[in-house]
Amino acid sequence: MASFEASLALSGIVLPEVAAPAGLYQPALRVGGLIYTSGQLPLVEGRLIEPGGTGRVSVERQEMASGAARIAAINAVAALRAAAGSLDQISRIVKLAVFVSSEPGFTNQHLVANGASALLAEIFGENGRHVRSAIGVAALPLDASVEVELVAAIGSC
Repeated sequence: MASFEASLALSGIVLPEVAAPAGLYQPALRVGGLIYTSGQLPLVEGRLIEPGGTGRVSVERQEMASGAARIAAINAVAALRAAAGSLDQISRIVKLAVFVSSEPGFTNQHLVANGASALLAEIFGENGRHVRSAIGVAALPLDASVEVELVAAIGSC
């Protein structure tokens, strides 16, 4: 199997330190052969990154929100690594959920979610292919445009 840590290094992606929880939860939790992440926001160095403004996503902002989904996915991968000890302990990404703070009538949540899906493929290759939900919501914590959750398998599948 290819080294996911090597793929990460070759891609030039630097995973951040996992942010301390803002409440009574864990950033990631291992249960049996799976690791579940808590929802991750598009934070860089502890600050919310909102290309083009904050809040709800519209057709005009969907490309920027896709970039924010990528950043949130980087944070989710950092939480996976912290729980697993190494990305090489992960056998595959199982599930991606992307919540998109959406303007009324916005129906391109799936296109916003592609930013996170592409990041997972970049790091994990074929093992990054996953099932996915892209869900429009009225609001997210800190007025973020997106929130990402992952489920990953560890060990052999």
